[in-house]
Amino acid sequence: MKLLIGRDDLTEAALDAVSQSVPGIELESLAIRPVHSASKAFVNESAIDVCELAIVTMLQAMAFDKPVALLPVTTLGRYQHQTLVTVKDLTVTDVANATVGVRSWSQTTGVWVRGFLTSQFGIDLRSVDWVVYEDGHIAEYEDPAWVRRAPAGSKLAGDFLEGRVDFAILGNELPDDPRAHTAIPDAHTAGEQWSAQRGYAPLNHVVGVSLNAAREHAEVILAVYDAMSEALRRARNGHGGVVMEPCGFDALRAPFSQAAQFALQQEVLPRAVDFDEAVAHTCDALGVPAARLGG
Repeated sequence: MKLLIGRDDLTEAALDAVSQSVPGIELESLAIRPVHSASKAFVNESAIDVCELAIVTMLQAMAFDKPVALLPVTTLGRYQHQTLVTVKDLTVTDVANATVGVRSWSQTTGVWVRGFLTSQFGIDLRSVDWVVYEDGHIAEYEDPAWVRRAPAGSKLAGDFLEGRVDFAILGNELPDDPRAHTAIPDAHTAGEQWSAQRGYAPLNHVVGVSLNAAREHAEVILAVYDAMSEALRRARNGHGGVVMEPCGFDALRAPFSQAAQFALQQEVLPRAVDFDEAVAHTCDALGVPAARLGG
């Protein structure tokens, strides 16, 4: 069986647990970086059994009936308000009628930021000139008609620094340029406040399992879940009482549902994806009640 998790502590915990508790099963850790580069192979080809992937990729996989299921483990949660940046004398109030670049329309960071733009700042997303540079991970997905593709060969970082886009959503790839600044004033504090008010941080990466692996090797998947949950509990990274990497269905319900709502509003999903659907899908494949996975 093949495992791809970007965090060494979670990888080691999973490998140790399986080697000790599930005789006869070899769990191979794949050294693929960045982790998201393997998402297409996971969701479209079932080439990996247990795989870290972005929450929006998981939502799209469910919406398009891919043979994968959610394992309720968060490998990365983070504030996102700081990822909307500009090199111009602009702020978030200038986004309407401006040009905004984002790597992919289905990129998870972009979904969260656009959700903030509409829900916190009252911006009509269709008033923005959106420019995307790459496809997403789901083969069947097509960007909305009101989103345009950058010319072939264009790079988001270059267009951003050279002023061809007014704003960019850059995730962790913030440029080392003195002109670059966050568009949302005091963005880190804004992110903390948003999360504190809701009791959760934006989900970025979660864990997915292939349906074949869940059905044929449920004991392995459950051992992996138990080990990673315990490792995250020991390394708990809380900010102001908010758990950044929650585990278990109960803990993931609110942030998963918010991400799903934002994604549907932005035409990232072809249909609504309900959290209880995700719970049932996983539990049916593993043959366990929701309580076995923190629900």
